[in-house]
Amino acid sequence: MLSFVPLDGRHKIWRLATRILAALAVCQLIPYTYAAAEREPYDDRYCTTCHGTDGRGNEGIEAPRLAGMEDWYLRRQLENFRAGIRGYHPMDTAGIAMRPMAKLTDESIADIVAWVGGWDYRPAESTIEGDVQSGELLYGVCATCHGMDAKGNAAMGAPALAGQNDWYLVTQLSNFVVGYRGRHEDDRYGQQMAAMVGTMTDESTIRDVVAYINSLEAR
Repeated sequence: MLSFVPLDGRHKIWRLATRILAALAVCQLIPYTYAAAEREPYDDRYCTTCHGTDGRGNEGIEAPRLAGMEDWYLRRQLENFRAGIRGYHPMDTAGIAMRPMAKLTDESIADIVAWVGGWDYRPAESTIEGDVQSGELLYGVCATCHGMDAKGNAAMGAPALAGQNDWYLVTQLSNFVVGYRGRHEDDRYGQQMAAMVGTMTDESTIRDVVAYINSLEAR
């Protein structure tokens, strides 16, 4: 059981409300903005609105780096958001805000995945500090799927962790630990991940693991 609470209830509700309103506003306004600016039919390429024009992420709204993300993993997450498999827990505020953005056709998802695949990969800057040596011991369980170098394993459906926004990794690991992510009955990979985070007993251990992952990218 974790000894920390990520955010108090009222703060969570406020953030949820603002993110949902922002997502709805984007869904409503972007088609008209693009159509007017480009004089072309609307498409679904609005990821840069939250994830940045270079796809490097936006900490303020917890939108992770997409540039360099594996195409199979990005496709799976978009499909999970669309199906309500991810972002279903009421305390997963960022996930809930993402769901309206993933109301996409299969063709749109394929187009977005191909488009994002053309972005240049640059590892995210490190912002998290922790005990790297302690994190190395804890990461042994993670390496089973994500690899000793944290570069991921497509055969096991495990994405790369090295190079991703470290604040995003902290948030998602916390979500797995407290049950905000990975508990949907149809989220097979999420359930596997939720079962593997038992060694992370508090926020400090999560930060230690992420600090160690940061050190792998720097090698």
